Amino acid sequence: MGFSCGIVGLPNVGKSTIFNALTSSKVSAENFPFTTIEPNIGIVDVPDQRIDVLAGIDKSEKKIYTTLKFVDIAGLVKGASKGEGLGNKFLSHIREVDAIAYVVRCFVNKDIIHVEGDVGPARDIGIINMELLLADLDTVDKRLERAAKTAKSGNKKLIEEADFFKRLSAHLSGGKKAITLQTNPEEQALLRELNLLTSKPAMYIANVTELNPSGDAAASGTQEQAYVKEVQAEALEEGAGVVVICGKLEAELAELDAAERIEYLKELGIKRSGLDEMIEKGYRLLNLMTFFTSGPKEAHAWTIVKGAKAPQAAGRIHSDFEKGFIKAEVISYEHYVTAGSEAAAREQGFLRIEGKEYVMQEGDIVHFRFNVSGR
Repeated sequence: MGFSCGIVGLPNVGKSTIFNALTSSKVSAENFPFTTIEPNIGIVDVPDQRIDVLAGIDKSEKKIYTTLKFVDIAGLVKGASKGEGLGNKFLSHIREVDAIAYVVRCFVNKDIIHVEGDVGPARDIGIINMELLLADLDTVDKRLERAAKTAKSGNKKLIEEADFFKRLSAHLSGGKKAITLQTNPEEQALLRELNLLTSKPAMYIANVTELNPSGDAAASGTQEQAYVKEVQAEALEEGAGVVVICGKLEAELAELDAAERIEYLKELGIKRSGLDEMIEKGYRLLNLMTFFTSGPKEAHAWTIVKGAKAPQAAGRIHSDFEKGFIKAEVISYEHYVTAGSEAAAREQGFLRIEGKEYVMQEGDIVHFRFNVSGR
């Protein structure tokens, strides 16, 4: 659907192992830096039981889930902003994604080298953030230099732009991400133009050796539990989410079919896989929501940004639907399920006719009416 989440981290933190499990791909995951040079891309389904329910109600021939694109990006090292490791190539790959998932090593394994010599989650997060901040600061300062020159004309708008870039530069210099800067709509537009690395929403993936049934680092790994707390503390400061994952377990689950995965998790006493949680959090991280179309042919989930209006949602299905939009026939998921069928929902008055200004709601089931005969 065009929405992407980059998976980043220092070398040998389990990034590629997690990506393999996430996408059932078989990319290299060897024990040395820069195994992943070009980014690997995987499209994954977003788990959603509502599709199964709708397909059951409508006896749909096919079930189509909404998807996310995950991009496994080469390991970053200290000095990347100055060209160390893969340097600017690494950073350019990050610029192309919509959000960032930081994989942080919390597992203890002396046989897998750590590029910094030992495990240190807070330090590792600090290295990544510092490199992103330095790269962004370079971008902003270059923009500020140009803005300062044009502001000499006395144009009020140009002066305001220069003032904003100056404020943004000071913010980044203070070690704060661009996403945390308070901005008005005009400044937000300028920020989007810069496509800064630290303006992207982020989440943290704590990779541990073993999970307990509650989904945390297992009690046998007391040191790992402390490492996870380090990650959680760092994430709390910037309001980011944390998912605790056992990369080894997820790799094992990836080798099983859906029924076997469910059974294996039950045996371990774990309610859901870490990757399922990662996918769903990535979906929320990007401020996305889901609406549905459903019938005998297929039950289909569609991705839109929260706040999208009915014509925009129609355009996700086909551009003609948006261009010739007339109206949307909408039934909420809850009413659809309660009624037991589309026909029953109509009879019970649950169907609403909505126009161009209707803001789509999570779980809407929609039929779009459109006309492109004038084209």
